[in-house]
Amino acid sequence: MDSHDEESPLVVDSSPVQTQKQNHARDVHILSSAFLLIFLAYGAVQNLESTVNTEEDLGTTSLGILYLSFTFFSLVASVVVRRLGTKNALVLGTTGYWLFIAANLKPTWYTMVPASLYLGFSASIIWVGQGTYLTSTARSHARDCNLHEGTVIGNFNGEFWGMFASNQFVGNLISLAMLRNGTEGSTSGTTLLFVVFLCSMTLGTILMCFLTKRNNNREDGLPDSSVGLYSTVVSLSKSLITLLFDARMLLTIPLIAYSGLQQAFVWAEFTKDIVTPALGVSGVGGAMAVYGAFDAICSLAAGRLTSGLTSITWIVSGGALIQAVVFLWLLLIYRLSSGVLGIMYPLLMAAMLGIGDGVFNTQLNALLGILFKHDTEGAFAQLKVWQSGSIAVMFFLSPYISLKAMLVVMLAALCLSYAGFLLLTLKVEKAFSSSS
Repeated sequence: MDSHDEESPLVVDSSPVQTQKQNHARDVHILSSAFLLIFLAYGAVQNLESTVNTEEDLGTTSLGILYLSFTFFSLVASVVVRRLGTKNALVLGTTGYWLFIAANLKPTWYTMVPASLYLGFSASIIWVGQGTYLTSTARSHARDCNLHEGTVIGNFNGEFWGMFASNQFVGNLISLAMLRNGTEGSTSGTTLLFVVFLCSMTLGTILMCFLTKRNNNREDGLPDSSVGLYSTVVSLSKSLITLLFDARMLLTIPLIAYSGLQQAFVWAEFTKDIVTPALGVSGVGGAMAVYGAFDAICSLAAGRLTSGLTSITWIVSGGALIQAVVFLWLLLIYRLSSGVLGIMYPLLMAAMLGIGDGVFNTQLNALLGILFKHDTEGAFAQLKVWQSGSIAVMFFLSPYISLKAMLVVMLAALCLSYAGFLLLTLKVEKAFSSSS
């Protein structure tokens, strides 16, 4: 009897710990799946905007407005996420994507512009919430399982970005299948497509509701949600501004901006000037599916290989080299050709650009999670401010600048951002060596 009384507490105590460990992994699976369902719809619609809504450049202008709004609201997104909590911010953030696709059912200036402005707000809180939630989950998992924090952050980011990147593959295959007969200009074809995407997005929103609520207020040194709104705004505003005086953030910002530029280059320039002339408008979905497939595979692989700053440095170097090869190929060698090579070259370039995007997505999120663990929300707000700002610049410049000039800009931005990143790694390693 005594021995039974002594053993039973051990059994009871171990159960909650095991459940908690399982909940961390479960939340990552739910978050990744929800984002896949939401962004397979949004990503495909975004790729079609310049093709479907061509009147007075409504599609391209709407995207430019969207990303300008995204940039502005990212400045205050950390305050909203702090007040709402990460889970509530994630759920609310999905509503903007739903309304944007709904606006495409009747695309006019009176529907698309308000929807784009609201999506800018929604996108800012969903992405700051995502970065904060995923990093908090990874830290909790590392602490509960006695694992290396950098490795867990890398693994969780790899799973998330692998799932997220596959949205381009799945979403564009759906577009390709439903518009394969050249009906991208027909009302009935696009209406059915948008309805299917709205259903996918609704499922993603419902799935997001099953996430576990997390409270990382005490971990990052920021005030909790019980503090008054004014105090929260002041504290987080100081936090956001303080990061701009942090040399580590200043050296990271060029790489963040470049990551946005290279995404917008694919959406605005690559599909229009490389894919469409070679494969036709109907081939855009296929090329972007290849881009998404390699983006997803690379995200998973890069996440698994991430263990700390050294591994991040090597992986980013590889991604930068691959994208530099594509830009130089397009600038110096590539010419539109017929036959099998004319089809294969754009698909090969799409795959290489996808690999680079997978690298930058996983490694930037892991880098910010490792370097700014005491100010997670502020760091991810900075990520979205500079990333969305550079995307907006690309969309507004696209109609007025030639492909060759754009390629020169991309190469210059890549070189500058990579140089800043190397200085960052040297600075962090030197500080680590001094402290040890």
